[in-house]
Amino acid sequence: MTSSSERVAPSRMARGARVAAMTLERGRSVVLRASLLMLVALLFGAFVLGCNNGPARPPNLPKPINFTTLGIGDVLEIRIVGARFGGAKDLPSEYKVAPDGTVNLPFIGATTIVDLEPNEIEGVVRQKLIDGDFYTNPQVSVVVRGYFSKRVSIIGQVKKPDSYPLESGMGLAKLISLAGGFTDIADDGNIIIQRKTKDGKVAVDAVDFDDIRDGRIGDVLLQAGDYVEVKKSPI
Repeated sequence: MTSSSERVAPSRMARGARVAAMTLERGRSVVLRASLLMLVALLFGAFVLGCNNGPARPPNLPKPINFTTLGIGDVLEIRIVGARFGGAKDLPSEYKVAPDGTVNLPFIGATTIVDLEPNEIEGVVRQKLIDGDFYTNPQVSVVVRGYFSKRVSIIGQVKKPDSYPLESGMGLAKLISLAGGFTDIADDGNIIIQRKTKDGKVAVDAVDFDDIRDGRIGDVLLQAGDYVEVKKSPI
């Protein structure tokens, strides 16, 4: 005959097995739920990263205009070849455009050259020399030694914000280097460039400097009068 204690033992064992199975199932459910949440988080992160790091593109700005007219502070060399009348002397060769837009040439005096092209200056000087009876059929050549009036400005989160002379073929990377590089709180992914167009309007766009630094896009060539702002990082 089976005792009551012997009948209870299997029942307790069955309940224990059911509890263990339920606990195991809950554990699996928790692990599965956590795995799904982690997967969703990873997918969302990848989506956000993909949105923030789309295909690199250069800023949508007009091509830089190559200004070759002379401005205040520019340095030029003037060479003159030709027969001279008595009393005429060789002209000095190098001149700097004065604040009033002139260069002071011997014999012909102050001559306005601001906003003129080098070949236009050659014509003006040649005619003045002929009109003053200083030269017969002079050959005048003008070579610009420095376009110091052509400048670009940079403000914001760089170490030396200022206006800098525009060198031939100068790009954004060189300007940032001249400005001492970025500060510790600069957002180099959000650099704003403003540029005047031929019709007098202003074009504005942004560039991510990492795209230039990593070679995904070429350097952004600058134009005289460009205005660059390096924003502060939002973080």
